[in-house]
Amino acid sequence: MATTSAHRSLIAAIRPYFEAGPLGALALGMASGTPYAMIAATLTTRLAESGIDKKSVTAFGLALLVYSFKPLWAPLIDRGRVPVLANLIGQRRAWLVVCVAMASAAIAWLGVADPGANLGMVAAAAVAVGFAGATLDIVIDAIRIEWLRADQMGAGSGMTQYGWRMGSYLAGAGALLLAAKGSWALAYLSAVLLFLPALIAAAVLGEPQRPAAPRSGKGLAAVVRDAILAPLKDFLTRPGAGIVLAFVLVHKIGDTVCQLSVRLFYNDLGFTKEEVAFYDVSLGLFGYLGGVFLGGILYKRLGLAGSVFLSLVLMGVSNAAYAGLAIIGHDVWALAAVQGFENLASGIGGVTVGAWLALLCDRRFTATQFALLSSAAAILGRAFSSGTAGALIETLGYVDFYWLTTLLALPGLLIFLWLWRAGLVVADDTAEVATDV
Repeated sequence: MATTSAHRSLIAAIRPYFEAGPLGALALGMASGTPYAMIAATLTTRLAESGIDKKSVTAFGLALLVYSFKPLWAPLIDRGRVPVLANLIGQRRAWLVVCVAMASAAIAWLGVADPGANLGMVAAAAVAVGFAGATLDIVIDAIRIEWLRADQMGAGSGMTQYGWRMGSYLAGAGALLLAAKGSWALAYLSAVLLFLPALIAAAVLGEPQRPAAPRSGKGLAAVVRDAILAPLKDFLTRPGAGIVLAFVLVHKIGDTVCQLSVRLFYNDLGFTKEEVAFYDVSLGLFGYLGGVFLGGILYKRLGLAGSVFLSLVLMGVSNAAYAGLAIIGHDVWALAAVQGFENLASGIGGVTVGAWLALLCDRRFTATQFALLSSAAAILGRAFSSGTAGALIETLGYVDFYWLTTLLALPGLLIFLWLWRAGLVVADDTAEVATDV
């Protein structure tokens, strides 16, 4: 009897991952991860192979900064309609087709540009890929949130991350293999095939249904009111909006500062590149993917508030684990345990916190509000850590530094606990859905 009950529980936990909405989110995640991979590790390898100096190679990382500015044009994607195409297939799907076309063209341009002949052209193409990828992310986030029911948000968030990892891995590793056997141009052109699952999912699942957005009139002033001011007003006038924003800004500071120094930490402890590659990169990936799956189950079992709170606790504990490793020193089993736990906690947190941020978005303004929330979640941690981590390590040493990162995780945890006790960890997902989108 107990075996039967456990079997049923397992089936109930897995079932949401095979529903249409989460499967669509998997396909969208693959499309999201592809442009990012093309201007991250893949481009770095190509430039290094072409004999470009290290300073110029690392400068190309600036192309990724475009993703941080996507809230600036998210209102256009939220409210603007693609002429003709929007009437045929709907506003969201029309933007998806346009953005896939933009990203494909930019990736193809980057593939045919020759770093040895014209490095400036490669730089322009990389920025174009970054802009197209960031714009595609705006559309993808909006569509997958609007496809998912509230009870699917945990599984959908997890499937999005699975898809992103899959897309970035196939785009990155696949490009290297094709480049080794053929050419970089062929490698980049082949990567655009990873957009096809998203287009197929959009064709099968259809245009997402959402409430009609407010329209206060015509002209530029009305556009600003409806596309920019209305989403901000909607969010900022909710009960506890200021506290929610405070949480979004600070909850990842400890984790960001901690992770910025990890590779330096491993090097100083004497771990070899092979040890780091196996225990951090390879085993860490399995830990992360396991965390993503477990995060979806916890979201279903514990509910929104409980699963987010648990994930925040786990992420704080994972920072403290690095302090333990600093005390132990060079020990591969300790490295495996610490890195595995950190990736597991990150996977759980990515699903649960990501699902909450998605549910905080009013579906009349999904693209704008999620772009703002997701960008805000990263910006303060990056700004704080960029020029601080190294100086803190030199002053405190690794043990106290990682205890400090654990303390930096407490404000987010305490703010969320206050929101939970105040009954403010809620999301209005009951608005009437319009049929004329």
